[in-house]
Amino acid sequence: MPGAIAEDEGGFMSIPRFYSPVALAAGMLIELSPTATHHAANVLRLRPGAALILFDGRGGEYFATLESAEKKRVLARVQTHFPMERESPLAVHLVQALSAGDRMDTTLQKAVELGIVHIVPVISQRSVVRLSGERADNRIAHWQQVAISACEQCGRNRVPQVEPIVSLTTFLERPPSNISRWMLAPHAEQVLRSLAKPPATVELLVGPEGGLTEEEERAAADAGFTPVRIGPRILRTETAAPALLAAMQALWGDF
Repeated sequence: MPGAIAEDEGGFMSIPRFYSPVALAAGMLIELSPTATHHAANVLRLRPGAALILFDGRGGEYFATLESAEKKRVLARVQTHFPMERESPLAVHLVQALSAGDRMDTTLQKAVELGIVHIVPVISQRSVVRLSGERADNRIAHWQQVAISACEQCGRNRVPQVEPIVSLTTFLERPPSNISRWMLAPHAEQVLRSLAKPPATVELLVGPEGGLTEEEERAAADAGFTPVRIGPRILRTETAAPALLAAMQALWGDF
């Protein structure tokens, strides 16, 4: 949710944070997005003169003050820019198979909080959810908003992009990238700590409920993905990616 605590070099301790889809600059007067407007005016009930932190995803954040606050329209005056970054030194691209219900939301929210930089939702053979057309577009827009809200909450000033949904087969047909590629496989021989320290960028593949099929694991291995497990227990799909990300941050990131 928006309105999280912000702590930075400017000394702001408890100021609501909001993402702006409009590029910001000191001195400009902007109208907050409908989502931010609802939270600022109807949830937090902020009044003119209230302090805000705004960010537009291009880096850093801006101090701002509320000029007017109506139920459906909130205006803020952008002021000082602070070049504050809270990105991890380990840039992880998450390739996540679709899961049902709120599981996908949970996975993306926690992954963003843990520093993920890019998200590719894929349909695998055991994916319960099958989305296409307008329904797929609506879910991508929803997941992008989940990522934005997670950034507002955790203090990140750069919003990870959520790509359009593709099949896992289509994704694996892409030209191989010159980065480390790992896939979570409960029966893999290698554990995370046995792997060499990766370069700055890693691609991480996680399956749906029921996991990846043997055929998909072989195809992923052929595409350069190294199977890895994180202990003897089989985790739920919504737990797997956050758990692995937390372990990676502890080993090689900023934990």
